[in-house]
Amino acid sequence: MELRDYIRILRKSWLLIVVLMLVGVASSATFSILQTPKYSASSKVFVSTASDGGSVSDLQQGNSFTVQRVKTYSQLAITPIVLQPVIDSLNLDTEVDALAANVSVSAVLDSAVLEVSVVDADPANAAEIANGIAESLTTVVQLIETPETEGAVSPVKLTTVQIAEAPSAPVSPRVPLNIALGFLVGLALGVGIAVLREVLDTRVRNERDLELISDAPIIGGIAYDPKAAERPLIVQSDPRSPRAESFRTLRTNLSFIDFGERDRAFVITSSVASEGKSTTAANLAISLSDSGVRVLLVDADLRRPKVGEYMGLEGAVGLTDVLIGKADLKDVMQPWGRNKLFVLPAGRIPPNPSELLGSIAMAKLIEVFNREFDYVIFDAPPLLPVTDAAILAKRVGGAILVIAAGKTHKGQVQGAVAALANVDAPISGLVLTMLPTKGPDAYGYGHYGHSYGYGYEIDEAKK
Repeated sequence: MELRDYIRILRKSWLLIVVLMLVGVASSATFSILQTPKYSASSKVFVSTASDGGSVSDLQQGNSFTVQRVKTYSQLAITPIVLQPVIDSLNLDTEVDALAANVSVSAVLDSAVLEVSVVDADPANAAEIANGIAESLTTVVQLIETPETEGAVSPVKLTTVQIAEAPSAPVSPRVPLNIALGFLVGLALGVGIAVLREVLDTRVRNERDLELISDAPIIGGIAYDPKAAERPLIVQSDPRSPRAESFRTLRTNLSFIDFGERDRAFVITSSVASEGKSTTAANLAISLSDSGVRVLLVDADLRRPKVGEYMGLEGAVGLTDVLIGKADLKDVMQPWGRNKLFVLPAGRIPPNPSELLGSIAMAKLIEVFNREFDYVIFDAPPLLPVTDAAILAKRVGGAILVIAAGKTHKGQVQGAVAALANVDAPISGLVLTMLPTKGPDAYGYGHYGHSYGYGYEIDEAKK
């Protein structure tokens, strides 16, 4: 992933991230409130050794001995021999192991000072226990370091140099730190879930996803319209809308495909159903006719024809009847609108659509279409369920693959591309439909074209 991908993920999942951060802060705050405050008190003990000699060498040896002994005493301080007398003298209701868990004894680096720290819920108790341990440790060291010979004295002496006092502020819970940690954990969890969700999401979201699947050019992006089902012919019903402008931009880009070729025929298809291929075909045909060229819109979906319904035409007789010789082309081809747009409905649904579309009769009919019209737009079935569109695209010589953003999976697009490649049918271009107009995956409806409103101004000038 690139930096822009992470930025897009953060923009798309910002609400989730914020919620998890707030949950992290609330959880850490609740945890801190429910915790019993703990206080820490410390006493310090100085360890010294008696030295008979006053030479530098004797002093150095004595210092090394003391440092070594300090490390030993730090371990000795949490043993039962030291802690049990403290428990007995202070009448503590605890065991040695439990007390040892709340005691820490550390040796100040390269020094002869031991620091005894005790953590307890009662600040006064913490101070008393720390002082008691320092006193008990002094006694125990005096006992074990004194030789057994009569009149001998211990070469090591422990002196309490800092008496523990009852602390005024607890050392835990550390509320600001806990809240900061909760915030960071929530942030990390939110970002992690957002990135993981994006990685596991196999749906096509934007043009970059398509670029990783196919080298075919992306020639259009159709803006999402929540009322598309109510007004499928948006170019006619609402020509100033973002979605209508998307189709005019597609028309402009289509004029640059295979520039110089005599035949300008395209099969509009998709990977699966409900990706907007039929409405794309109809609106593209209307946009092309608005520019003054002769356009034929053919409903080649002989399984679930929609063009006749969208265009408001009688579709009982059409392409099927022409292919089987039951009707003449001029009798079933119907003009539409004020411009040079003609529509050929699907007609009756046959039992063998693939065979009809791949027949010699269809090939001859395509030649007639190419001679009579500047543009021929075929609305074909989806590629993955049936082979009709692949067969027709091979005959026509070009396919425009429609992909619904946020709905179609990458594997489905790959399957559709492979279906066309298997019959050597070229992909003239890719069209993303249902593009959001807001949010991180949004695209301006002039994104694929030249400038905003350009196509509409030309249309108005021609009227």
